[in-house]
Amino acid sequence: MGAKSQLVHNFSAGPGALPKKVIERVRNDFPNWNGTGMSITEISHRSKDFIECASKAENNLRSLLNVPDDYHVLFLQGGATLQFSMIPMNLGEKNSLVDYVVTGSWGNKAVKEAKKYKHVNIVSDSVANNYTSINDENTWSRSEVADYIHITSNETIAGVEYNFVPETGNIPLVSDISSTILSRPLEISKFGLVYAGAQKNIGPAGLTIVIVRKDLINDMPKIPALLNYHNYIESQSMYNTPPVFSWYVAGLVFEYLLDCGGLKVIEKINKEKSKLLYDFVDNSEFYSNPVDKKCRSRMNIPFLLKDNSLNELFLAKSLSEGLANLKGHRSVGGMRASIYNATGIDAVRDLIDFMKGFENKFG
Repeated sequence: MGAKSQLVHNFSAGPGALPKKVIERVRNDFPNWNGTGMSITEISHRSKDFIECASKAENNLRSLLNVPDDYHVLFLQGGATLQFSMIPMNLGEKNSLVDYVVTGSWGNKAVKEAKKYKHVNIVSDSVANNYTSINDENTWSRSEVADYIHITSNETIAGVEYNFVPETGNIPLVSDISSTILSRPLEISKFGLVYAGAQKNIGPAGLTIVIVRKDLINDMPKIPALLNYHNYIESQSMYNTPPVFSWYVAGLVFEYLLDCGGLKVIEKINKEKSKLLYDFVDNSEFYSNPVDKKCRSRMNIPFLLKDNSLNELFLAKSLSEGLANLKGHRSVGGMRASIYNATGIDAVRDLIDFMKGFENKFG
């Protein structure tokens, strides 16, 4: 992809790339959505047209993830970050005990919020490994009684991802799946609650998905109304005006993934994409990845240059070649290629070609 191309390969950790077919659909729909004579941003969330759109989106998401009937699917706001507060406020009693496994920055942020409402037991914290691995499950210090145990399925900053689902017995497992949702099949029944911000594999920022087992939810009248899951369940996620546009685009993405053949097909592609990039980095003397191979992320791949002084040049030249948003998080440095569902294998191949050329010239 040359520098004169109008479009770029977007490797951003979020907001991430959207499927081109979905973008084209949005563009075509926008002036007159569903024959209403209005754009989707002007439509009432109480209108028959949008209620049908919302219902279809939920049904398609349930189909993609094989969500059991005894789970609610909620379309909320506030990003995954708001869930750091909503989960401890809604699950169990105030000041009761909860378990958290910390594998990176987002896990730490979740703990910080949970401590405002619960007694938090840190089951495991991989800080000693600089968050480049997940401590063996056999070493975890679990509570005998806890309202839930929380994990972060994928840490976007350090590039660490669970390749297993922890066994938690009768204690509900809660997981932030923001970076991995819809990238692979997921056995929802192994979780009490999963949640995800939309802006990686689902759609535009502004929407948050929560899937929660019905028996875990009770009305919590003493917490603010907009933080109470019960209110959203009773109102079908429309207790207040929802993010209509983001919900609509998410529905288009769900349709697109079903048309692609579902999540088994998507997982196969994601495995291929990540393997290509990891294999190249591992076989290079110029680039490196610090993450334990047993828990490398398929979605967020950080890599370091042998000479840090070349970082800015790498970023400038890669952008000029149509490879955007490769800068690593400030807490880690280096580079990061986020290769969510909508980032195609052609983008990964173009990135590798550029990296080869850069290494040949400056290595």
